[in-house]
Amino acid sequence: MSGTYLGMPAFPEAAREAVRNTTLRGNLRHATHTIRDKRARAVAELDDWAELREAGKRIKDHTLRHLDRYLVQVEEAVTVAGGTVHWAADADEANEIVARLVEETGESEVVKVKSMATQEIGLNEALEARGIHAYETDLAELIVQLGKDRPSHILVPAIHRNRGEIRDIFRSEMSEWGRPAPEGLTDTPAELAEAARLHLREKFLRAKVGISGANFMVAETGTLVVVESEGNGRMCLTLPETLISVVGIEKIVPTWRDLEVFLQTLPRSSTAERMNPYTSMWTGTSDGRAGEGDGPRAFHLVLLDNGRTDTLADEVGRQALRCIRCSACLNVCPVYERAGGHAYGSVYPGPIGAILSPQLRGTGSEIDASLPYASSLCGACYEVCPVAIDIPEVLVHLRERVVQGGPAVRGGNRVVLKPAKGHAAERAAMRAARWAFTRPGALRTGQRLASRSRRLHPRTLPGPGRAWSGSRDLPPVPPEPFRDWWQRTHGGRDEAK
Repeated sequence: MSGTYLGMPAFPEAAREAVRNTTLRGNLRHATHTIRDKRARAVAELDDWAELREAGKRIKDHTLRHLDRYLVQVEEAVTVAGGTVHWAADADEANEIVARLVEETGESEVVKVKSMATQEIGLNEALEARGIHAYETDLAELIVQLGKDRPSHILVPAIHRNRGEIRDIFRSEMSEWGRPAPEGLTDTPAELAEAARLHLREKFLRAKVGISGANFMVAETGTLVVVESEGNGRMCLTLPETLISVVGIEKIVPTWRDLEVFLQTLPRSSTAERMNPYTSMWTGTSDGRAGEGDGPRAFHLVLLDNGRTDTLADEVGRQALRCIRCSACLNVCPVYERAGGHAYGSVYPGPIGAILSPQLRGTGSEIDASLPYASSLCGACYEVCPVAIDIPEVLVHLRERVVQGGPAVRGGNRVVLKPAKGHAAERAAMRAARWAFTRPGALRTGQRLASRSRRLHPRTLPGPGRAWSGSRDLPPVPPEPFRDWWQRTHGGRDEAK
């Protein structure tokens, strides 16, 4: 990945600041509770939801096991349909490819469909450095861009903003980007949506280049799929003469029949809709002749790795690549609800970000080493995931990696481990426990000493441990160890002697 947001602290520090923002917490609580309640009702309508969930998991796992074959199939199908495929190993390469393709058109403006992949690689900033202005057209992404902000949710990037804040942003910033906000703009949803519609209409009609991601790629035909709720995606995908799509290599499904599963599970899990209002599909290019279809005359597909191959090599962590970006896990997560998305220091916030970002970026940085701990391990995220990603399992797995020392350098078959910072006390405690548990006599002596000195034990931990015991008491030490009790009550022999 392109790295953390500049200046982002580790998750505990960022979350500590976020929970003090009562407005943010109120916005998040209202939005996440509303979305998850609607989702629960939409999912309950399907008697075969469990079977669809299992089918989605198996399709994704099968595709990931044979990803090399399906990637070649996609390239061949897109090429036959008139498109051009580019391969990008990392963010820098992907940004260079896209910037060069835009420059070759002679244009200096592009319109964008909401895309997590382009946010992941920092495409807007890279284009701006080359004198190319990228305009977000999704309503929430527009709010974030106009407000010089960062997205905080996968599905609703401006979830941390309320209507009054959005009105103020439109009033003060729209004129700098194009058509200004109407006079007397209020914070009613209809007026805010109309202001955005009028502002974006100019961009749609003028733009010659569109940039998108894709929710899915169908290997058998080279078809790309974007699902959305506003219609801005349809405008970006059909009106520009040149379309550039940046897509993670894990977004492939083998066949149209496989796609049918996800077109049922994604809308219900994300927007609580039975079907997306806009499902756009395109295969290759259009010849542009009147009356013979719409769509781009030039189509470029940039297949993005950026850490995905390394993630695929991890037998436990690879299940994160099943993710279809529905955001259901964010809406049920008690940690996300209180801390918000910005605390995660990544375009992928919430539970899925806590397992995806450290794998795509490695655990060498302070923020990435802290993300696997940004969870209570309650398991709610796993219960709602439409492709059955066992997020708690991956979190524990990544915690083990952090304690052992996160991979700092990856390449080929070589992984260099970097000593983890901030976990020296934990490693020392584990070494002491191992020593004691492999020496039964020493363990029994320690247990007896602990029991006899139990009245002297504090109820909270000192020093750094105070953070853990600040809201819970240490468990009391029993009056006598279990082995002594067993010998006294049952006359049993101490097997440890």
